[in-house]
Amino acid sequence: MKKLLFLALLSVFLLTACNSPTLSISEIEIVPDKVQEVIDEKYTLQKINVVDKDISYVVFRSKGTVTSDLETQGNTLIIKLDVTNQQDNAIKQHVYKLTLDPNLDTIDIHINGKSTSIDNVAGIKEGN
Repeated sequence: MKKLLFLALLSVFLLTACNSPTLSISEIEIVPDKVQEVIDEKYTLQKINVVDKDISYVVFRSKGTVTSDLETQGNTLIIKLDVTNQQDNAIKQHVYKLTLDPNLDTIDIHINGKSTSIDNVAGIKEGN
């Protein structure tokens, strides 16, 4: 009986943990069609919010290799984008899927350590 109760409590804990958003950022290779439709190539840095979800997409166009990392300071999320190997003249589009923490109310994007303004912010609705 104790084992059954323990397994039930463990299951509830795991299901609860799976449903809570975890702050993360990852570069994606396959960009969803709805995101691609609102990307404007004239902008260097864009943020696309998914309506009613804790998900955004960050689009960064640059020459070179880009690495990303996240940091929090109080209520602020800092997205760090570092560009290296800028020898190539070709501009590449980097799209990152960002899972947000609803407790953070400010996003600051740093490119090579310098706070940078977002050129364009858009919203999309997932689903039909």
